Amino acid sequence: MLKSNVLPADTYVVMNKTILSEQDRKTVIMLYQPIIGSVAVSLYLTFWSYLDRNELFSLEWTHHHLMTNMGLKLDDIIEAREKLEGIGLIKTYLKKDHIHNFVYELYSPLSPAEFIGNPILSVTLYNNVGKKEYEKVTSYFKTPRVSLKEYEDITCMFSDVFDTTSKTIIEAEDGTYKQKNKRDLSLISKIDLSSILGLLPEEYLNIRSVTKETKDLIYKLAFIYHLDDDSLLDIIRNSISEKRTIDKKLLRDHARKYYEFEHSGKLPSIIYKNQPEYLRKPVGDTSKRAKAIYTFETVSPYIFLSSKYKGGKPPKSELLILEYLAVDLDLKPGVINVLVDYILKINSSKLTKNFAITIAAQFKKAGIETVEDAMQLAEKEYKTRKHVKDTKVQKAGIKPEWFDKNVKKENVKEEEKEELEKMLEGFR
Repeated sequence: MLKSNVLPADTYVVMNKTILSEQDRKTVIMLYQPIIGSVAVSLYLTFWSYLDRNELFSLEWTHHHLMTNMGLKLDDIIEAREKLEGIGLIKTYLKKDHIHNFVYELYSPLSPAEFIGNPILSVTLYNNVGKKEYEKVTSYFKTPRVSLKEYEDITCMFSDVFDTTSKTIIEAEDGTYKQKNKRDLSLISKIDLSSILGLLPEEYLNIRSVTKETKDLIYKLAFIYHLDDDSLLDIIRNSISEKRTIDKKLLRDHARKYYEFEHSGKLPSIIYKNQPEYLRKPVGDTSKRAKAIYTFETVSPYIFLSSKYKGGKPPKSELLILEYLAVDLDLKPGVINVLVDYILKINSSKLTKNFAITIAAQFKKAGIETVEDAMQLAEKEYKTRKHVKDTKVQKAGIKPEWFDKNVKKENVKEEEKEELEKMLEGFR
């Protein structure tokens, strides 16, 4: 994925790649908004409103105009745009120059049936709004069932009404015509589906019956429920019907039940995976500290915590702490990485929930969003804790190692600096 810093003076054009209707507007507001938020939906509708009368193109605007029109900071607009990209409502193209030019392509939302049938979107919507609201929202899009058993179908066919005749010949023209276009969710799968299916005997599962649609469903279930190859193999094995095909409904049910069992009845939600681009430190600095910042910014909290286990899987209790920090406290991923690293350093390599909540609340109250600010606060707290600890030692009558030594003031500062840098040794 190509990313680029956006400046207020950079221009953009909105291009419509689909046919949008009032039904699409309701779908975006009622189904998508609980997942991506009101700011992202507002940006999508704003782009839509900029289209010309034919709903094809917009005029060229600057991002400063967009900031003024929406009353938002550019950082908020960029984050909202990325959410629209991730969920499949827009695509972004960039032409670099002294003033960058962007093209934002609009795509239709999935139909209500497609949205509710998508395991990632439906589960996330359910988790975000709750059971009662989910049932209320989805029932809005249901069509009433009318029994036609007592009726006879007397509809005419085309050939019953129309005939052909020799008149002017119309040649087929090349060109692209307006049509409804949608983007599916793009995922990078971590499972080896071919190997998984290869472990199932042919007499047990007809491999040729596993369609692209079924594979797509498996990939989405693996993503939303964090399934690895072993757990997915068991779920698929238990979802095979008597006809040697994968029963999609059973597949969904077993995947959901597996996750609920592993997470005490909770369902998963979507969180921002890595530190947002606009909150990252500009590249160019090659210092050790800059390298540590880059590490915190470019890995997800799950990968970061896994690195502490030398590639092994962290315990479920610690993964639930990450989920709490990201979902309940809404901390940025890079900030979570700094917080986790800090806790492990000062708490004997133990990540406990109560300790994490205490430190996280302090980060939250301070309004910390960037890795650099998080590191500065962690270093400040580390100094404070060390000072308090040293003070208690002195009051107890215990002489520290340096008590009788003649240490110059500037040397003490340098030693403190080296000690703080040791906190980041694992990321250089």
